[in-house]
Amino acid sequence: MPPQDPEQQRPLLVGSDHEDQQETAYDSDEKVLIDGIDEDEAENSGSGSDRVPPFSWKKLWLFTGPGFLMSIAFLDPGNLEGDLQAGAIAGYSLLWLLMWATAMGLLVQLLAARLGVATGRHLAELCREEYPAWARLVLWVMAELALIGADIQEVIGSAIAINILSNGFLPLWSGVIITALDCFIFLLLENYGVRKLEAVFAVLIATMAVSFAWMFGEAKPSGIELLLGVLIPKLSSKTIQQAVGVVGCIIMPHNIFLHSALVQSREIDHSKKGRIQEALNYYSIESSVALFVSFIINLFVTTVFAQGFYGTEIANSIGLLNAGQYLQEKYGGGFFPILYIWGIGLLAAGQSSTITGTYAGQFIMGGFLNLRLKKWVRALITRSCAIVPTMIVALVFDTSGGTLDNLNEWLNVLQSVQIPFALIPLLCLVSKEQIMGSFTIGPILKMAAWLVAALVIVINGYLLVDFFNSEVNGVLFGSVVGVFTAAYVAFIIYLVSRGVTFSSWCRQPKSVTEAEN
Repeated sequence: MPPQDPEQQRPLLVGSDHEDQQETAYDSDEKVLIDGIDEDEAENSGSGSDRVPPFSWKKLWLFTGPGFLMSIAFLDPGNLEGDLQAGAIAGYSLLWLLMWATAMGLLVQLLAARLGVATGRHLAELCREEYPAWARLVLWVMAELALIGADIQEVIGSAIAINILSNGFLPLWSGVIITALDCFIFLLLENYGVRKLEAVFAVLIATMAVSFAWMFGEAKPSGIELLLGVLIPKLSSKTIQQAVGVVGCIIMPHNIFLHSALVQSREIDHSKKGRIQEALNYYSIESSVALFVSFIINLFVTTVFAQGFYGTEIANSIGLLNAGQYLQEKYGGGFFPILYIWGIGLLAAGQSSTITGTYAGQFIMGGFLNLRLKKWVRALITRSCAIVPTMIVALVFDTSGGTLDNLNEWLNVLQSVQIPFALIPLLCLVSKEQIMGSFTIGPILKMAAWLVAALVIVINGYLLVDFFNSEVNGVLFGSVVGVFTAAYVAFIIYLVSRGVTFSSWCRQPKSVTEAEN
C-alpha cells in the first residue's frame, strides 16, 4: 500500500493571507534526505559551516533526479520534430548548432537550479514577491500560455504515437483522451515519493535512448559526415529557418520555472554555505550528464533523417505525423519494423513531457498565485487547460498532416514569444546580492548569461518577423499584430530596466543571511 498522502488533511484551498502556510514546491515530509553530515562539522561553527564536504558518489546518487526530469523538455515531440526537419532539410550541417544550443540551454538551467537552491524558493514565487501586481499577472499569463502551447504539442505527439502503435485503429482524439489520463498516473506515482517518480522518468528516457539508438543503427549514417557536422560550423541561407528552429526549441519557458522548483526536492541545510555549494556542485554534474544524454538522443534523430531523406524530393514535406511512414518506406521492416520503433520512442517522449508539463503547471500556478490546492485539484486544472484545446485540435486536424504542421509552427511561435518572460526575470534575480547573497553570479558568468539571452531573443525575434511576414495579411490583422508587438517590446524593456534598477526587495533569504553571519 502507498503511504498516506501528506495533503489529505490540508484544506482544498488556503488563501495568500495565511502567511504561515504559503505555497511551497515541496512539503518537508516529501523531500529526499541527504545523508553524510559530518559530526565534526556539526560541532564546529564559523568557517566550518563554509567548508564544502568531499565528493561522494552516494550523495551524487541522492541528488540525481531533478536534472533528468528537466531534460525531458529537450526531448519532447516538438524538439523531435525540429530534429527530423533539420536532418531532412539540412543534412548533417546543423549538428554543431544542436550541440551549442544544448550548451546554452545547460547554462540557463544551471542558473535556474542556482536560484532555487540558494534562495530555497522557485522562480514563480520570487516573481510574485519582486514584481508589482500587474506585472506578475502578465508574467503568469505568459507562462501559462507557453505551457499550454507546449502541452498541446506533447499531447498530440503522444496521440500520434498511439495511432502508429495501434496500426491506425485509434484516431488522434482517442490518443488525446488516453494521454489525458496520465495525470492520474502522475498523482499515483507521487504518493510513492519523489524518488519513485524520478525512476519512472529514467525508464522513459532510457526507452527513448534505446529506440532512437536502434533507428540510428538501422540507418547506418556516415561517421565522418556526423563528426564533421558536429565539429565544423556551417550555415547557409537555405537552412537558416531550420537553424532558428534548433535554437528556438531548446529553451522552453516553463522548463526554467520547473527546474528552479525541482531542485528543492532535496533537504539541504541552508544555514551552512558549504551545504548549499555542495548541492550546487552535485546538481551541476547531474544536469550536465542529463543534457549530454538528451543531446545524444537528439543527434540520433537528426542523423537518421539526414541519412535517409536529405536531398530527396520529400525532405520538405516530412513532419511528425508522417515521419513514421516515411521511415518505414525507406528502411523497410527488418526484425522489428522501424515504424514501431519510432512510435515507441515518440510515445515515451510524449508521455514523459506531458507529465512534467503538469508538474510545471502546478509550480507556476502555486508560485504566482500563492494557492495551496490539493494535488489532484492542481493536476486537474493544469491538465484541463491543455486537454480541451488539444481535443479540438485533434478533431479538426485528424486527417490533415499539412495543417497540423502549420499549427505546430504557430505553437512554436507562441512559445518563442514567451521566452523573455522567463529568461529575463531569472537573470535579474540571480544577479542581485539582495536575493542570492554570496551565491550571486560573477561578472563573467553574468555577461555570458546575458549574451545567451540576447542571442536567443534575437534568434526568436527573427523567427517571429519571418513568420508574420508570411502569415499576416490584411490591414486590420496587421494593425492588431502591430499593437501587440509594441506592447510586447515595451514589457521586455520594462523587465530589463527593472533588473538594472533592481532595489525594491531588500530582504535577504534567511538561510543565506545566516550563512554569511
